[in-house]
Amino acid sequence: MKTNNFRHLKKHFACCKFVFLIFALQSFTCQSQQNMITPPYLQKGDTVAILATARKNIDDNLKPTIDLLHSWGLEAVVGTTIGLDYNQLAGTDEQRAADFQKQLDNPNIKAIWCVRGGYGTVRMIDLLDFTKFKQHPKWIIGFSDVTVLHNHLNTMGYKSIHGVMPVTIPRATPAAISSMKSSLFGEPLSYSVGPDKMNRFGTATGELVGGNLSILYSLLGSQSAIDCKDKILFIEDLDEYLYHIDRMMMNLRRNGCIENLKGIVVGAMTKMKDNEVPWGKNAVEIVDDVTKKYNIPVIFNFPAGHIQDNRALIMGSTVTIDVNASGSTLSFKK
Repeated sequence: MKTNNFRHLKKHFACCKFVFLIFALQSFTCQSQQNMITPPYLQKGDTVAILATARKNIDDNLKPTIDLLHSWGLEAVVGTTIGLDYNQLAGTDEQRAADFQKQLDNPNIKAIWCVRGGYGTVRMIDLLDFTKFKQHPKWIIGFSDVTVLHNHLNTMGYKSIHGVMPVTIPRATPAAISSMKSSLFGEPLSYSVGPDKMNRFGTATGELVGGNLSILYSLLGSQSAIDCKDKILFIEDLDEYLYHIDRMMMNLRRNGCIENLKGIVVGAMTKMKDNEVPWGKNAVEIVDDVTKKYNIPVIFNFPAGHIQDNRALIMGSTVTIDVNASGSTLSFKK
């Protein structure tokens, strides 16, 4: 009898050790996911590649951006996709992937700046090989459709920059351009935003993820989908029907994303559309309605997205948001 009891205890102890080991491995994995890799910040003399991953750019409109890079002490290389015309796209999927791959694999290219958004990045993402990128990480820059790259890189454990693109430079505010420079050169970055009646007060710290809401929605269920647990989610969008904003937000909620967040930053919801029979809420009110049951801070009307004052955000960075009656702050931890 004593022998049987001893065997039972021994078996129970072994089981406990196994459970503890699994828990420890899960904890280690979570911690590893939070340790995002920061590509080297730029220095004078570095080279930035400008290329297209989505909509075509056939106009001769890059001089303002190239002049800006030169004023920062940087060199510019224009990719082979600039000027290609394949219906809406800047070349075939294979051509766009090949151009991106070339710049990705070149250790002398320190950043890749996507020329514009539109649609098409998702069509080439699975054609890319990030092996050499992992050996020589570099900054990937853009917004809108470039959200595909931001989220894919996030799942790999790398930071990237959501901000102005070459086609938007001529109409971007000085603050937006300055924030891009600060992001690229590793200068301190923080934002203060005035109060908004929709804001929900509180303080939270977490990894910044997200981007264009429509793109986030389209990536759910794929290998490029972000993990929302304990994150600060940034969203913005352009030219969507209001009922579709509701559909996408409901999808995020039903996928368990919103309930796991620590906070939300809502950027510009630009040029929204409605049906003949009104939806009854604007885009901001829809976001508020879907998220209000969760006790997390929310910043509305943050200066980022499809607007002139599109401030740079380092996706994958740890940020702290503080929302109160006097306004909001978003600060980046280096």
